[in-house]
Amino acid sequence: MAQVFPKWMNFLPIPLALGAAGSAVFAAGLIWYYGSPEYTDVGYRPKQPVAFSHRLHAGELGMDCRYCHASVELSHEANIPPTQTCMNCHHMIGTENEKLQPIRDSFESGDPIEWIRVHMLPEYAYFDHSVHLRAGVGCASCHGNVAEMDIVEQKQPLSMGWCLDCHRNPDQHLRDLTQTKVTDMSWVPPDNQNDLAKRLIQDKQLNPPEDCSACHR
Repeated sequence: MAQVFPKWMNFLPIPLALGAAGSAVFAAGLIWYYGSPEYTDVGYRPKQPVAFSHRLHAGELGMDCRYCHASVELSHEANIPPTQTCMNCHHMIGTENEKLQPIRDSFESGDPIEWIRVHMLPEYAYFDHSVHLRAGVGCASCHGNVAEMDIVEQKQPLSMGWCLDCHRNPDQHLRDLTQTKVTDMSWVPPDNQNDLAKRLIQDKQLNPPEDCSACHR
């Protein structure tokens, strides 16, 4: 009886299997990257109800982050400032500026401005700002140099892997708070940073946790 299929088809399963495996790896790579916070979250910068410029306030005017985010050293959250904080200055400055009308309306009505949160962690993840600031981790390590941003955007993925990388190797993020402010956006690690970090870790008895219960409570 004559052969139904040519002999070369005996070798066909090999390239088909390799192609299927390669396609699976390629698809997994696409999902891994394009579904990761590095791709989906970094660069997020929503339009806010008021065009507040951090470049102007924190950069040109040199306002400290803690003037608006007053509880960041005491609370796990970096609070959104109430309208009264804005009006401390703007009851005299920019009183005719149309862009500030939502601020004036909020102050008169008592209804808070509905700012859109930029940096969002999942509800199952716990993060304490005050602990990190007391340890000497500056604002810019997580938020980037907001003093250069007209519109605040997310600069880091804030993923579990990204957090663990810092917990395992925190040296380049630790500041000596007796020499520089935690809110100094222009800070760069000095030449002796490794030695400085070792001293800070010892003096403050820092031991960044790596177990699940540290963030998932």
